Amino acid sequence: MNLVSSQEAILKLIPQQPPFVLVDKILVHEKTLIISAFKIPENHVLVNKDGMLTEAGIIENFAQSIALYQGYDYFKRNLPPPVGYIGSIKNFEIYDLPRVGDELHTSVHILQQLFGVTIVRGEVKLNEKTIAIGEMRTVIAKDLE
Repeated sequence: MNLVSSQEAILKLIPQQPPFVLVDKILVHEKTLIISAFKIPENHVLVNKDGMLTEAGIIENFAQSIALYQGYDYFKRNLPPPVGYIGSIKNFEIYDLPRVGDELHTSVHILQQLFGVTIVRGEVKLNEKTIAIGEMRTVIAKDLE
């Protein structure tokens, strides 16, 4: 079941805009978990000349999944999506690069949220095969002001 699967709805939940969007569905949204999906389009700016999503694309997909988690949470409270930044990346390993047409499923588990800082652990899967794992810390911009 897709909670949100239209491009228009997704763009209202994240600060990123085309051509830099790397999420297109929310499959699961719970108190401490989001599972997003992203079908890799041929003309994406982070697809290389060999038709593979780059390492930067996988990391950004992971970060945008966090943004999607927060944006959907804000949406449920009738607030606009927050703008955030990657604060740190820890123990991030990429095992394989997906191709154009592949659909990624990214699971992000919220470990801690405090004062606009979110710490997560997660994985990116392609056809049930884990292709990346890691931890990330994001910071909501308004809490920096």
